Amino acid sequence: MLDAGVIKNSKSNGSMTESLVTRRAEESTVVWVGDVPIGSDEAVVMAGPCSVESSEQVTSTALAVRELGAVILRGGAYKPRTSPYDFQGLGVEGLQLLREAGDAANMPIVTEIMSEDDVAIVCEYADMLQVGARNMQNFALLKKLARTRKPILLKRGPSATVKEWLSAAEYLLHGGNENVVLCERGIKTFDNSLRNTLDLAAVALAKELTHLPVVVDPSHATGKRSIIPACARAALAIGADGVIVEVHPEPEKAWSDGAQSLTFENFAELMSGLRVPMKSVVSNVSALVM
Repeated sequence: MLDAGVIKNSKSNGSMTESLVTRRAEESTVVWVGDVPIGSDEAVVMAGPCSVESSEQVTSTALAVRELGAVILRGGAYKPRTSPYDFQGLGVEGLQLLREAGDAANMPIVTEIMSEDDVAIVCEYADMLQVGARNMQNFALLKKLARTRKPILLKRGPSATVKEWLSAAEYLLHGGNENVVLCERGIKTFDNSLRNTLDLAAVALAKELTHLPVVVDPSHATGKRSIIPACARAALAIGADGVIVEVHPEPEKAWSDGAQSLTFENFAELMSGLRVPMKSVVSNVSALVM
């Protein structure tokens, strides 16, 4: 077992202090996003398009995923793309459309924040702010987000260790924001069969080391539509507090990440497989043993 000392931080005078993210007891933190709790007994599903493209696209998606059981709407207004020639997002217009779709479906919304300069405007529209994998160690951004007290979805960097991931979360808690949810979204390994490699062992370890909720993004972890449902089920089985997946009405026409976007029918099948919250099953078994 990895000792919890891996996530201890040093004070400026060199003495050691226990990390704020460290689990000290059986109690776990519950983060509220609007009226949705993350980290409670029941796993949550966040779903929506990779990129906000139009009012019709994002609103139809919001209404569909809500009807099927998703409780938080995800959508990208600012897109950190690998190539400068790829679609970069609609910006403020995308935020407005995402907010309208969330309101129409009665869902809180989560969207990515890329720059310190955009914190105020994104906070105006979003219920939860996502720090993407590329910005996990953007410390200036983390410090500014810590002062917002907004719920933060902190994605693990593609080459980050669990220690580095939790240390990034420490910046948020140290700055005064305890509303942090960790997200495993796949890491880079020697295997290039898929977009990334889903590290479920890191999910189990993070749940052991920290009191913060942990969710999984099987869309970015795999990049392959057909295996996302299986990875989502595996994530909940290992103890994740929820999953976040990409859904699009017409993935073949998506402006970004179409190959990993579920159709409405795909999402219905995924939700059917998640009908019994795995965390509740584990709790019931534990009660029977006691």
